[in-house]
Amino acid sequence: MGLFKRSSKQEEQPKAEGQGAEPRHVTGEDFDAVILGSQLPAVVDFWAVWCGPCRAIAPAVCQLATEYEGRVLVAKLDADESPEILARYGITGIPTLIYFKDGKEAGRVVGLTGYATLKGKLEKLLN
Repeated sequence: MGLFKRSSKQEEQPKAEGQGAEPRHVTGEDFDAVILGSQLPAVVDFWAVWCGPCRAIAPAVCQLATEYEGRVLVAKLDADESPEILARYGITGIPTLIYFKDGKEAGRVVGLTGYATLKGKLEKLLN
């Protein structure tokens, strides 16, 4: 059993209307290669289909993927599918977004927050 309770009803995370780029979906198997090995800074959204706040923050994460396409790797990792990655980073609540630079954690946001906060943290990472 994973760290978080899974609903028996399988649903996809909502998508922002008119979005361009989509976040890349990563798993525990490819996390190190894709995220830690990325030449670009990365932001990973740790989420689950049953998590209301995760669903609410999804459009902001998609907006980051669109706005920073080619400059930042924006990714999503299903908390229920990869509990070992959550344990590695001490994640006990979702949504959690972790910002990575040069393969190391450079910041995080825990809980539901607005696009301006997510973007501001990303801008600091890029400068």
